[in-house]
Amino acid sequence: MNQSRMTKELKSELYQTIYKRQSVRKYEQAKLSQDQLQDIEDFLNKAELLDPEIKFETKIVDSEAVKSLIPIKAPHYLQFFSEAKGDYLLNAGFVLQQLDLYLSKNDLGSCWFGMAKPKKEIIAESDLEYVITLVFGNSKAENHRDSIEDFDRKSLSEIKKGETHYDLLEAVRLAPSATNGQPWYFISEKDQIHLYQVEPNFIKKFFYEKMNKIDMGIALAHLWLAADHQQQDFKVEKLSESPAEVEGYNYLTTVKL
Repeated sequence: MNQSRMTKELKSELYQTIYKRQSVRKYEQAKLSQDQLQDIEDFLNKAELLDPEIKFETKIVDSEAVKSLIPIKAPHYLQFFSEAKGDYLLNAGFVLQQLDLYLSKNDLGSCWFGMAKPKKEIIAESDLEYVITLVFGNSKAENHRDSIEDFDRKSLSEIKKGETHYDLLEAVRLAPSATNGQPWYFISEKDQIHLYQVEPNFIKKFFYEKMNKIDMGIALAHLWLAADHQQQDFKVEKLSESPAEVEGYNYLTTVKL
């Protein structure tokens, strides 16, 4: 990637947060201060991008601007809109997971809210496509996990093939995903990691195809922070042909280290 817009210290703090963050679904209803909300917007302006050519915008709204069959009652909802081109869903997951970690670092709760959608008047305000919502605020409970053992995740052996980059992929293993589905598989080689996305059945494809691509962007955010922590390069490049066949998964892209 090009020179990061974040300081080395901030990236290190986000990396450390990977190992203790958790999704928060119960919030105090008091609003954050304007200074806090401005800080969040300032952070998004310096977040790393997978593709700088994809335009996006965010809106921080309250519950009156959100509709969902399964509500999460929170003081703030950050709605992400994007140009619908290229890997825009990957980019959305990549950017917002940095914010998710930033909120956790600052002792605020947050949660990916795939069931939420903006109301029609909010959608009409943007020329971009609505992608996903992140809810946030002060948590009613503990924001952080006590240890890695508190994560309900697949083991590395279930999601990885290859004898390299255990530390990098341990950080990815802890990434959040829709319904904790972890739709990823990795083939690690000496200087690159190939990423694969699960091929869902017909029913799951209808519900999760979009979310799974966002999830892969979330995984890439964790991989980027882990690579940066180990002072390794991070270049995302899709190969012209799949490097190998993985049953039940489709080749997505490759990270060159």
